Amino acid sequence: MRLVGYSNRLSVAPGETIDFMVSSAHAAYEAEIVRLVHGDPNPLGPGLIEHIVETPVRGRYPGRNQSIHTGSHITVEDGLSVRFTGSFTFQGWIFPTTPGKGVQGLVTKWLHAAPAGFALVISEGALELWLANETGRVARVGTGARLREKTWYFIAATFDAGTGEVRLVQEPCQNWPHDPSSRTITIQTEIRALEPTETTLLIAALSGDRLGKVGGYYNGKIDRPRLFNRALSSAELERLKLGESPFDLGESLAAAWDFSREISSDRIMDVSPNANHGTAVNLPARAMTGANWTGDESNFTRAVGEYGAIYFHDDDLDDAGWETDFTFTIPSSLPSGIYAARLRAGADVERLPFVVRPPRGVSTSRIAYLIPTFTYLAYANEHMPVAPLSLFPFADMDAQQAEYEYIAENHLNSMYDTHSDGSGVRYASWKRPLVNIRPDAIFRIYGGTERLSADLYLTHWLEQKEIAYDTITDENLHADGEALLSPYRVVVTGTHPEYWTKPMLDALDRYLDAGGRVMYLGGNGFYWVTGVDPERPHVIEIRRWRGTETWEADPGEVFLSTTGEQGGLWRHRNRAPQKRLGVGFTAQGNDVARPYVRQPDSYTPQASFIFDGVKDGVIGDFPSLMLRHGAAGYEIDRADVALGTPSQALILATATGFSDSYQHVVEEILSTDNEQGGTTNPLVRADIVYFEGPHGGAVFSVGSIAWCGALSYRDGDNNVSRITENVLRHFAEDDRLPGSSTTWT
Repeated sequence: MRLVGYSNRLSVAPGETIDFMVSSAHAAYEAEIVRLVHGDPNPLGPGLIEHIVETPVRGRYPGRNQSIHTGSHITVEDGLSVRFTGSFTFQGWIFPTTPGKGVQGLVTKWLHAAPAGFALVISEGALELWLANETGRVARVGTGARLREKTWYFIAATFDAGTGEVRLVQEPCQNWPHDPSSRTITIQTEIRALEPTETTLLIAALSGDRLGKVGGYYNGKIDRPRLFNRALSSAELERLKLGESPFDLGESLAAAWDFSREISSDRIMDVSPNANHGTAVNLPARAMTGANWTGDESNFTRAVGEYGAIYFHDDDLDDAGWETDFTFTIPSSLPSGIYAARLRAGADVERLPFVVRPPRGVSTSRIAYLIPTFTYLAYANEHMPVAPLSLFPFADMDAQQAEYEYIAENHLNSMYDTHSDGSGVRYASWKRPLVNIRPDAIFRIYGGTERLSADLYLTHWLEQKEIAYDTITDENLHADGEALLSPYRVVVTGTHPEYWTKPMLDALDRYLDAGGRVMYLGGNGFYWVTGVDPERPHVIEIRRWRGTETWEADPGEVFLSTTGEQGGLWRHRNRAPQKRLGVGFTAQGNDVARPYVRQPDSYTPQASFIFDGVKDGVIGDFPSLMLRHGAAGYEIDRADVALGTPSQALILATATGFSDSYQHVVEEILSTDNEQGGTTNPLVRADIVYFEGPHGGAVFSVGSIAWCGALSYRDGDNNVSRITENVLRHFAEDDRLPGSSTTWT
């Protein structure tokens, strides 16, 4: 991509300022603010619709290249206690995951130019120590024994300045006879003193050839790293291996980093008297099992001493750190809605979306459209492989090649991808380019829209029907709680509100209990337990476990480092979506969607307002902008009393007859068989549900991501559109509902 950027926030209120960071290969570019109405370029729909907003942003800006530097590591500021000139020892445990992938720093205080300092690295797959003296002479001593992938090793490196002797130890914690990766060597060098360097000490990385540049990123875990200001004996190393405290070795302890402390932060604590504290850079994974994990406890908060490891990746990224190119202060006159900074240079066009919420503490409508920005963030920069393609009949792997090439070139990941070493991506940040969260983005494995581009179907429909609404976002709800929802008579979700935090669920519970009304116009909602980093609110975290997923957390690593809560699915924490929405995720598929067939409950007086003007017995049996045909598809939900669907819920319509492309969700399959597809499993269905709650509250759920893709058929004159409008206007305008339910059951 020759023109790309991001903003420092996803949501902004009137009077607040949003910053935009841009990288451009062009000498200059034009920027302006546009209101987004519809994005899908599909010729069956209205196409891209956006309205220019006259703001001071509009103008020409100089272009410049801004780079992305991935790779997590720890920085420790220079200090006399780690600026060694003579003997020293490093000791710790490592769990390398790509030992053969070039030179990778473990603990380094190295200056390439002089050279000066020391560096313990993995080189050619083996442990290696670099030393440099005052004359620039360099000694590089390696074990020559290749480390095994995903294996815990006790490692140590000692340097005796009096003799020039170097000892290296790499010993698997589970040591088998004749293990070629187990090696202890002692080598005599000509080095008698180290040339000290004032460079930053790095853990899991190596300083680059240029001052201030970092590289040589390590893939894997490091547990309890320590430095001593003398060469420890073999007996002393053995005592450390067996678990003896480093404080028992006298006053030689220079640093002892305890990664089990302040796990939820980026702070790295040195428990030695020297207080060589550090900072974790680019979101390495914390709350990770260490070499001493017994398996007796999977909650790190109850056994912190066994969670003294951090997992580093060469493609981790927190804040891209770009410089700001222009800012926009939201005027009080700007209506709430979905906007973008539109950038143009030659044939290149880039849009950086953001949401304008109503003024804080104020609502301007009875309707709130809750934009699922955490779902956007989880999917941002996805590049999931498709294998085999036969399972994805509409996949378009040639779609938006520039975007996917940019993702690959800059080592960007979504929470659906895996790191370069195959481990799952646990964190996501919006302070980086999110190149496939765009109004016209195509989800290539489905060959169609998803997320923002799908949610704009509803935006366009609301504007077409001249229905006033406010836009609010997931991060707004997480931060503001029930106070954000309480002014609204009805809250409408987007098409895929999959990632919810506990504060969000709690707020919605209180809203519904107080008489609120919800229209759930999507599928696979309220699914994954999601955490927001309290200190870095631009970061979310998940731990995939026991769900329908693209990767799974390793044993003992299910709890979120940022919040300390159990990850995985909300249904496994007694908060199945059926309990509040009436429906929950049951299947996903890759070919066409299906229509709904009305059920007997739809003909009851209680449901009459929903089907006012709808004579059809089949709903959504026509072309759609999502999955080509039908209103029920992609990811679908079903009602289930056993999972919490309220007993008073009406099953208004059901979609069945799905192909075997639609498979039942993994979390409900107890043993493997060939009865999980849409042609054989009765649980592969989508239900439309309506029920009433206390104080005039109610819920209407469609259980399908594809529902909103059918709204614009025949310019909005169709039964999907009519049902949606009937419910929304009734929920928003009528204080009384046909039923008399006063309690949730």
